[in-house]
Order: sequence, then structure tokens, then C-alpha cells
Amino acid sequence: MDYVAAVDVGGTTMKGGFIARDGMILHFERRPTPRAEGPDRVIEAVSTFVTDLSRPRNGVLSGDPGERRPVGVGVAVPGLVTPTHAVFAAAFGWRDVPAAAFAGPLADGDLPVALGHDVRSAGEAELAYGGGGRDVLYLPIGTGIAGAVVLSGSLYGGAGGWAGQIGHIPVWPDGAACGCGQRGCLAAYASGSAVAARCEVGSAEEVVRLVASGDARATKVWADAVEALAVALATYTLTLDPAEIVIGGGVSLAGDALLVPLRERLAARLSFRPAPAIRASRLGPRAGLLGAGLLAWRAASDVSARPTT
Repeated sequence: MDYVAAVDVGGTTMKGGFIARDGMILHFERRPTPRAEGPDRVIEAVSTFVTDLSRPRNGVLSGDPGERRPVGVGVAVPGLVTPTHAVFAAAFGWRDVPAAAFAGPLADGDLPVALGHDVRSAGEAELAYGGGGRDVLYLPIGTGIAGAVVLSGSLYGGAGGWAGQIGHIPVWPDGAACGCGQRGCLAAYASGSAVAARCEVGSAEEVVRLVASGDARATKVWADAVEALAVALATYTLTLDPAEIVIGGGVSLAGDALLVPLRERLAARLSFRPAPAIRASRLGPRAGLLGAGLLAWRAASDVSARPTT
């Protein structure tokens, strides 16, 4: 049985591992994303991670003592992404980074490396492994926010690959500054990093604990985040009429502390029509990694299908 290597690059953490064709995660590890050290350092860290995962090793597959290496590598990154370039990412400040920069020494080797958008790749994983429907918005909420738009059972990227940048919808047009250069973006109020920063704590998880304890400041910040999400999702719902909204990413682990008030606030903003169902991702924070694995499997299949000369 073959396997692929996958790396999902988040604003705080990089997740890497080995993925079987059926989506089984054979190996998993995390590394910090050195975002504070600048875009070049992040690119270098991704390249090192990819290189390490691509080395031959023993014991990857149960009962197989032989040395193996993956048949392909998938790298999923945030921002605007094409198969050849990471065009822009507000989270990291990079522009027009070629896919080869993430591949390191593999760029000139025989192991295919595929680059893709983290959220669209995670959306593909939801379709493949999470039981997603035909008209769905998959919305991971982590360090940033973006969406994978599923229309009639297929992912929709838009005319230039910009579809799904929901985190940069201006929910309060004259509001807080966002890292993208706009003001009042959804991500400036409802992303995990924004919620933590507004409460002056280390993580959104800490904010949820403070809300549960009755902390007034945390309760206000969390309520603002939920309201901002409801505004953005009401706009999306009235435009594309999804059957379901799937919340993923680390903030989805808040569970009912997020989902219950979000359902209520979205319904309140849709006065003349019912709100779509809202649920947490069945794949949780693994979706991006599994999506990167799908990128790798596709790249490996493309290579194997090429005619020999």
C-alpha cells in the first residue's frame, strides 16, 4: 500500500503527516509556524517540513519492515493560491511565491509536489470523507477565516480563484483594521487570532473558558464575533442559498458555545426565510491535512498516467 505526505500550513501551526488513499492518517505531527519571523522564514519552515516527510523511512505501514517514501506530496497554504504560485496571504505577507519554493530539494526531483489552497482543499476532504452535501459552505475558523464554496456538488473557485474569501467581507465597514488592508473584515472580529487579541489572551480556547466562567469582557468579545459571523453568513445565504453551513478549524472545537448562539443570530437576520443548517465539521482540524493529502494523491496519479518514452 502506497501513501502520500501532506502539509497543512496554518497561521499558528503546521500539520504534517502521511495519508493513505482511503484517508487514513498513518503518521501525524505538528510544528509551529514561525509567522512572527517573516514570510521567508515561514517558506523555509514549510520546505524543511516537506523535505523531512519525504525521506525514506521504516515502519510507516503496519507489518511492513521495509523502507518506504511517499509517492507524492501535497502542500495546502492560505490566501490566494494557484497550482504554480502562492499569490498572496495576508496572514504571512508573502506575494507570488512559486510552488517550488515550498518543495525545497524535491522541486528538481522525481517526487511530485502539489500546491493548493488550504480551505478549498479542506472542503474537498469534507466532500470525500466528511459526508458533505451538494450545496454547502465549508467555513474553517482558525487564525484566519476563508470558505470553500460547494455548488451542485462541486467546489467553486470563481473566475480567478478568489471565491470563498469570506473572512474579508466587511461586516462593519468602518470597523477595526484587518491585516489585508481593509477595515471591518469578518476576520478582524471572528477569527481565532482576533478573538484572542481582543481579550488579550493567548488563544480562542482561553476566551471560551472565560465566557463559560462569566467574564464580562470575554462575553462581549465572543458575542461580537458571533454577530459578525451572522452578518456575513446572512449575506452568503441570501446570495447562494446553501443547504448547510459546516464550521471547521480550531474555533469549531468550541462546540455549542459557538453553534447555538450562531444559529440563533443567523435566524434573526433572515427574517423572511429559514436559516440553513449549521454544524461542526466531522473532520475537525484534520480537514486541511486530509485535503493536502488529496492534492498529493492527484499529483501522484497525474505522474503515473503520463506516457513513458
